[in-house]
Amino acid sequence: MTSKPIIALDFPSKLDVEEFLSEFTEPLFLKVGMELFYQEGPELVHTLNRYGHDIFLDLKLHDIPNTVEAAMRRIAELGVDMVNVHAAGGLAMMEAAKRGLAGSGTKLIAVTQLTSTSEEQMQQEQLISASLEQSVVHYAKLAKQAGLDGVVCSVHEAKAIGVACGDDFLRVTPGIRPAASESHDQKRIATPSDAKAQGSTHIVVGRAITRSENPQKSYDYINGEWSGRS
Repeated sequence: MTSKPIIALDFPSKLDVEEFLSEFTEPLFLKVGMELFYQEGPELVHTLNRYGHDIFLDLKLHDIPNTVEAAMRRIAELGVDMVNVHAAGGLAMMEAAKRGLAGSGTKLIAVTQLTSTSEEQMQQEQLISASLEQSVVHYAKLAKQAGLDGVVCSVHEAKAIGVACGDDFLRVTPGIRPAASESHDQKRIATPSDAKAQGSTHIVVGRAITRSENPQKSYDYINGEWSGRS
């Protein structure tokens, strides 16, 4: 699995995905989220696999341990490179998810706090009195205890998670866009170079590439900044 930028395929259908991917000539790292997977199902994953793309299946599973373990056994058959659960599901649920993926080689990561969540929202709506960073690092340590490979977090917590969980623990950071781009619905955002400096191991980029007039050019620019070539 590579650490090149992960492109979020925030499209409603396979046809839209194919049209977008026709702009590229090299294998990519692609994120398939709920909207697309619920519309197209496993066949889309099989198609992307056949073209040699790495796949992050972003379904954020959160249910009782037995249900999550059974779901992960099905996901293990898809041959994706990465999948996730919600850390708020707890230690037993994350351990069950890991069991479900046993032998597949699929990396398992946990969502800590969504990048659309502010500290004020977390404290008022989730009744978590800790700071946002404390909550995220706590979830990361719980995920590591469960045997997971890493977490989804914002760039702003990546360095603290690296200190708490080690450099090999994945820090997958969405909310990445060039400095001049709009933030859209995400509150905790950063540029690719910010992410690199703060210790992200993977970045997820969506509309800055998928809504670009020249997706290949935008991807190359972001990849260059991420890899330190620009």
